[in-house]
Amino acid sequence: MRTTRNITVAVAAAAAVALGASACSAPSDVSSSGGKKEDSAAPLTVAASPTPHGAILNFVRDKLAAKEGLTLEVQEFNDYNLPNKVTEDGQVDANFFQHKPFLDTYNEKNGTHVVPVVNVAIEPLGVYSKKVKKLSELTAGNTVSVPNDPSNEGRALKLLADNGVITLKKGVGSDAKLTDVEDSKGIKLTELEAGQVAPRLADVDAGVINGNFAIGAQLKPSTDALALEKAAGNPYANFLAVKKGNEEDPRVKKLAKLLNSPEVKKFIEDKYRDGSVIPAFGAPQG
Repeated sequence: MRTTRNITVAVAAAAAVALGASACSAPSDVSSSGGKKEDSAAPLTVAASPTPHGAILNFVRDKLAAKEGLTLEVQEFNDYNLPNKVTEDGQVDANFFQHKPFLDTYNEKNGTHVVPVVNVAIEPLGVYSKKVKKLSELTAGNTVSVPNDPSNEGRALKLLADNGVITLKKGVGSDAKLTDVEDSKGIKLTELEAGQVAPRLADVDAGVINGNFAIGAQLKPSTDALALEKAAGNPYANFLAVKKGNEEDPRVKKLAKLLNSPEVKKFIEDKYRDGSVIPAFGAPQG
């Protein structure tokens, strides 16, 4: 039975309240580490953004999981905050959608305890436009949108600086904020929630879009991006993550093994031939 569900932010938020309340009445389901006790034969539920994370997980569920004795359920979220919330609350067992700088910021801001398990893939950030054909055409008075979460905004500003669109203060890199822009060259930088940059691309002169949202908007990074983040040495690998204390869950370990398998590597390379998603297996850094 297909178990993938598309969940809107409003519905997911309502479900989070209801499920959180029921969890409070079941203390026997919580381990001493704060993690959730799980039957090793029970389904493993993973929260993910639809593309490419949901697609990769669905491939594992449909083609690989049964051989490892794993029952995998995938819940899809078009939101960058809910997957960590429902992982922390124990409504799902794991998530797959984010990189380490984003998770570090989320944990610090929300007092949560989500930790990475295994790297899977990199989705290079790109600059896209419906109005100009090359970055040199951006001039004073133009508007460029960037993601508003701290980790992706810094990453976006660095990409713009690396390609001469703006200038950052000396010594500032991917941790940049708007206040670190030394010279915008008259270009207005506007912040949007990461998932809104692609849908609202026509409203600005250019936008810096996360790889997964570019794919969802039918953009091809290798041909449509005016500038694309380099994959080599990129610290923004997306990984499988769980609430701290659940790293040794045998079901999580099975999924981690499958997500770093030759079969998944081939699936990513075949499905995303345009370079929008690149395998990046191994243990997360930091």
